[in-house]
Amino acid sequence: MTSVIKNTFFILTFLGVVILNTGCVSTRLDKRETVVYGKRNNHDLTYELMQPKRPNGIGIVFIVSGSWRSNPDDFKPIYGQSFLKRGYTLFAVSHLSQPDATIPQIYEDVTIAVKHIRTHAKGYGISPDQLGVSGASAGGHLALMLATKGKEITGNSNGLFRAVAVFFPVTDLLNLGKSSENANDGGPPKRYRKVFGIDPDDLNEWKRVGYELSPLYHVDVDTPPVLIIHGDEDALVPIEQSDRFFKEARKKGATVKLIRKKGKEHGWPTIILDMRTFAKWFDQKLKIDSKD
Repeated sequence: MTSVIKNTFFILTFLGVVILNTGCVSTRLDKRETVVYGKRNNHDLTYELMQPKRPNGIGIVFIVSGSWRSNPDDFKPIYGQSFLKRGYTLFAVSHLSQPDATIPQIYEDVTIAVKHIRTHAKGYGISPDQLGVSGASAGGHLALMLATKGKEITGNSNGLFRAVAVFFPVTDLLNLGKSSENANDGGPPKRYRKVFGIDPDDLNEWKRVGYELSPLYHVDVDTPPVLIIHGDEDALVPIEQSDRFFKEARKKGATVKLIRKKGKEHGWPTIILDMRTFAKWFDQKLKIDSKD
């Protein structure tokens, strides 16, 4: 999964260069800085703040994570071009990678990052109550976790975010289906057995942890509007993960839209163009006039 994500970032970088060289003008940033939001095992935890020249007062949080591994250098401004040119202030949140941090710790840390952003929102010129969140794969999983469990953090039904847009997220760790990570033993994903902070052979404990870390079991009527884009040939995170989340969200009264990418796997060469679809979703749900 790590190699897949790295290849996807390479494709994004290459395509971004092509787009820039064929006439699309890059949005100039008024501010770009690395912010430390916490520590884990003596490592600084950071997010990259990117703010365009003409901010619209709304922030988008992008969770930088693949295989629950994260590198602050992996997210470049070109990836968020569709957001930045609309005036969104972008926060690319990184975390300490597994196995140096467990997945429960990673979720805890990205939660701390979002709370940090909300606390300092006024200084960033954004509203803490008008945020969107995005991510891909493990980043999509973490984004959905933050969205579906946000009201547990804020203590009210408004939660942390007003809109969500993610690529091919894990939504149900207890039912991996046809995933290549399914060991078919009722336990954790086979390459991640030791990074959930529990004895992976203790199935009762796994059921508890897997349930807590599965967005499918936390979606409800208060979940903010969710857009998912997922390839229907994804063998790593099968599209059934998104299908089941879609059905459960609709059943619970939440707003959700699923776009199926025919013949696509876990990432595809033109994925950066689908960020425009995400940006338009945020325009609609966060009430911003679309620029294209």
